[in-house]
Amino acid sequence: MAAFLLWLLLLVFCWPLALLALILYPIVWLILLPFRILGIAVDGVLQTMRAIILLPARVLGGGSRSPDKTSP
Repeated sequence: MAAFLLWLLLLVFCWPLALLALILYPIVWLILLPFRILGIAVDGVLQTMRAIILLPARVLGGGSRSPDKTSP
């Protein structure tokens, strides 16, 4: 609701800027969309590499232990 009121204030006081922002926002979002997709892909590759590197430690039991497993 507050965002809507801020948009109304912007429209009343600087309506050319508000209209320009309303027109340019979807265009900028579309231009930046490939970079977001690339970021998701790079994050997936880095997480996969991290999992592969840490796999031997997890197999050998180097992971964190819960308190239930340490009690006799």
